[in-house]
Formats: sequence, structure tokens, C-alpha cells
Amino acid sequence: MTDRMQAVYLTGHGGPEMLEFRNDIPVPVPGPGQVLIRVAAAGVNNTDINTRIGWYAPEVTGATDDVTEDVEAGGHAGALSFPRIQGGDLCGVVEALGPGASRFQIGNRVTCPVNLPRARPGAPMGYIAIGSEIDGAFAQFCLMDEDDLYDVSASPLSDVQIAAIPCAFGTAEGLLARAGVTAGHEVLITGASGGVGLAAVELASLRGANVTALCSASKAEAVRGQGAMTTWGRDAKLPTDHFDVVIDIVGGAGWGDLILALRPGGHYAVAGAIAGPMVEADLRNIYLRDITIHGCTYQSPENFGRLVALINAGRIKPLVSNTYPLQDIATAQEDFQSKALPGKLVLIP
Repeated sequence: MTDRMQAVYLTGHGGPEMLEFRNDIPVPVPGPGQVLIRVAAAGVNNTDINTRIGWYAPEVTGATDDVTEDVEAGGHAGALSFPRIQGGDLCGVVEALGPGASRFQIGNRVTCPVNLPRARPGAPMGYIAIGSEIDGAFAQFCLMDEDDLYDVSASPLSDVQIAAIPCAFGTAEGLLARAGVTAGHEVLITGASGGVGLAAVELASLRGANVTALCSASKAEAVRGQGAMTTWGRDAKLPTDHFDVVIDIVGGAGWGDLILALRPGGHYAVAGAIAGPMVEADLRNIYLRDITIHGCTYQSPENFGRLVALINAGRIKPLVSNTYPLQDIATAQEDFQSKALPGKLVLIP
């Protein structure tokens, strides 16, 4: 095995010019309890772009494409250490084991959550994010702690399909679990043609829920193909007191209407704000109607374990619209941000 690899360095916060493709980066060496993974495929996500531009910094108040501030604390846990290799969506093969690592064998196919649980006193839902606090999968090889990995060798899904799952489906499963979605629930899903939204459509349908999805007309057929019973345009006038659960990754100016669309006692779960993180609320519409709000970023081992069981049984089929060689990462992210393609985009190292 060579001691150098191809990878993409993020050299600082900013535009695509901060992404540096190189072929001389040292292959990492696994330490105690670590596993070296040969990356087979890596998905493209909002979180990678958000981290690149510094959108997670508290001073940023606009949508993703509105970030112009010179931010510093733009990672999930604050300031990043540069250069950083991003890429949270991982599918790969075990290449080498560090001292004491024994849960996997060379050649096992593995994946893992994007947000890795790291509970600590006072923060039982603490986590670190791949590609933010540690290096990720936009490379030929990456290191992971063996306890964070899940074996997907038995899955009938391709490497590309599995690489489309961890962030989108992990986030979606967390949203549905926190909101208590079950058979017969009326569920509204925003941003339903994107990675997380489309995953939420599929997983909610598997739970037996009746899914109404908000998406553009050009993508409605793809969304219905993943299980939505009804699709409405993104600017549709929503009914009031209609849904048991709202799954939101959009936020923005329409947030108040989402709350009113819930029945009294309903649940609102959010894990994104692609239309902007700042919203206006009439608190009377929340407390007088007993609405429960769930912020959903932490990915529990129980939720991800359920997802892996579905992966290995071949019960989920992520929609992948395109693949790109790793060196074309800027093009892949540009296509992702254009929202022209439904589902996921995946990089091949």
C-alpha cells in the first residue's frame, strides 16, 4: 500500500476555492482502537458546504447562500483546525487495524454516522462531526474509531448507495424517532426532494405514516416514488390543524405556517434551515395548542443501529442522481446547491 493518497483539503472558510485537491497527502496510520478505511464512496451534503462557508457560526443569520461574514467559529463545535479533510458520508472497506482493534476484519465493508456520539458530563447528547472535528471521507483513506463503525458487508446495496445514507437517512431517522412517527400519522415533510427530505419520505412511509411532501413540481414524481402519498408545491397554502407531525429542514419565512398546520398536541421536528435559520413565532400558537418542538442533530446508536438493519436487509433504496470523481468536488457541490437534481450526489475517490 502506498504511503500517499489523494484527498481534498479544506484550507479555510470560504467558497470552492478553499477546496484543494492533492495527491501527496500522507495515508493516516491507525492508532489504538482505530481502523484505517479505504474509502469506496462519499456522499455530498449540506453540512460539508455549511462547514466550508462557516454557516454554523452564531453570527451568521441568513440562508446558506447569504453567508458573507469573515467567520472563525464555523464548525459544529466552534473553530476548525485547518487543513481539514471533509466528507461525513462514508462507505469503505477495512484496510488495516490499529493496536487492540478487534471488532472488524480486513475487507469488511463499513459505514458510520456523520455525528459521532461523545457524551460527557452535562452533555448526554454531545457529539463530534466527521469533516468538522475530525477528518472524513473526501480522501482515498480515512481513520475511524472501531466503536463508531457498523458492518454493512451483508447489504445488497452498492457502495454508492450506502454512501448516500448516513447523513440523510441518519438525520431523517432521528427526526422521525424524536417526533414519535408511527403508522397512521399524518406527516408533512418540507424540502422533500433533497437528501434528508427524501430519506424522511421513505422512512416515514416504512413506518406506515401518510406522507405529504413539499417539493417543486419537477421533482414530485421522484418524491412520490419514494413513498409520498401527496405532493404540494413549496409555496402551497397549508391547511391548519391538519398534521400530527411536521418534519422540517427548510425553516425561513414560512415557519409560522408549519406550526399552524399541526393539530393541537402535534410535534414539530427540525434538522436544517436551508431557507434561513431566523424565524418568527407567535408563542400563543405553540403553548395554547400544546405543540412540542424537537431540535434534532444528535444521532443515537439505537437510531443508527435500526438504520443499519434496514441497510443490511436492503429495505431502503436511496435515490442517487449523479456520481463524480473526487477531484470534481467543486462541481459536485455546485450541482448540489443548484437543487436541480433530486436525492443524493456521491463522490468516488
